[in-house]
Amino acid sequence: MSNHRSVVINGDLGSGKSTVSVELSKRLGLRRISVGDMYREMAQRRGMTALQLNLHAELDDAIDSAVDNLQSEIAQSGEQLIVDSRLAWFFFHEAFKVHLITEPNEAARRVLARPHSEVENYASMAEAKRELHSRSESERMRFLTRYGADKYRLRNYDLVADSTRANPDQVVSAVQAAFEGRLGAEILRERAPLLLLDPMRVYPTREIDFADETLAQELAGAAPGDLEPLTIGHSGQDYYVIDGHRRLSAAVQNGFHLVPGLLLAENEESVTNRLSANDYFRAHVTSAVIEAWDRVHKIELPVPAHNPPEVHAGKQ
Repeated sequence: MSNHRSVVINGDLGSGKSTVSVELSKRLGLRRISVGDMYREMAQRRGMTALQLNLHAELDDAIDSAVDNLQSEIAQSGEQLIVDSRLAWFFFHEAFKVHLITEPNEAARRVLARPHSEVENYASMAEAKRELHSRSESERMRFLTRYGADKYRLRNYDLVADSTRANPDQVVSAVQAAFEGRLGAEILRERAPLLLLDPMRVYPTREIDFADETLAQELAGAAPGDLEPLTIGHSGQDYYVIDGHRRLSAAVQNGFHLVPGLLLAENEESVTNRLSANDYFRAHVTSAVIEAWDRVHKIELPVPAHNPPEVHAGKQ
């Protein structure tokens, strides 16, 4: 293998980081390190849950220092590795950086299905979802405070992949293909990150009256690498298509789990001279646009959490 970079994988809790990193380690023949396992062991030794240790770490700088110093030492060793860690992308400067995302309810379902332990033990979906969100926000604030590093900023990564409906084999295969230069090479080289999104979780930005069944038939059976990337905006935790509605529609009709995308702008970055990614999202992802898309494709997109409620009056 000519690519001598390490692969570091982070992402949402319940997004499949462990599963993907274990299988990728096997396929690439590289040693795997899990910082999450180290952290859970530390919590167990202290008689804490992972969330309790996260909250304690906000007050005790020594906890993060120990874990982060270890990551920094590993990064400086020069060994090519697969690293499962929510902050390794910050320490492994030359690594191939993968960020996994998943829908919060699906993440909670996965975590709830794991064997209970003293470190992670949830009584219900609602509790799991609430605790996962709290842990994620706790980590994000520590990273921002300590390093000024925002794990939600997509441009920190080479590849962003949605594991909501894609199975582990699909995700691992996509990560490996991108790492080896067989998928999205031009975007990775010039305009990273490459996005691999679930088309059922991408919002339209204009009303459509009908689905293009001809294009859907032409693309039936296509792999992510065969599709022209969508042009994507990102606001909060939501993704929306700026250019490529017909291709997105075809992907939805075909039941594709992943479609490639090019990130045009995120959050306060500009989509147009007048509108940031956040502003564009609020202006164009309206209730009328969503309802038309839902009606044509016989699906139901959730009301975007990042949008003001008044934009979606009647769909609360």
